[in-house]
Amino acid sequence: MPTTIQIGTKTLERLQYYKVYGKESYDEILNKLIDTIEEGELSSFAIEGILRGMEDVKAGKVKAIQAVARKFGIAFEE
Repeated sequence: MPTTIQIGTKTLERLQYYKVYGKESYDEILNKLIDTIEEGELSSFAIEGILRGMEDVKAGKVKAIQAVARKFGIAFEE
């Protein structure tokens, strides 16, 4: 049985962040979030981000943390 819930504007904005496609319902988003919590697994969105990051590393599109720290004048110790 469908029901209406009240959520704050900030909560709505946070939920919209998780939309994968425009017509995705908030019910679908909430269920994905609940499933992720229950399963303790990474979401497909998180996995895709990790894989993109790994591709960037392989392609040399990243900089060493030491170089970034030097650029911004941050002391960095390993």
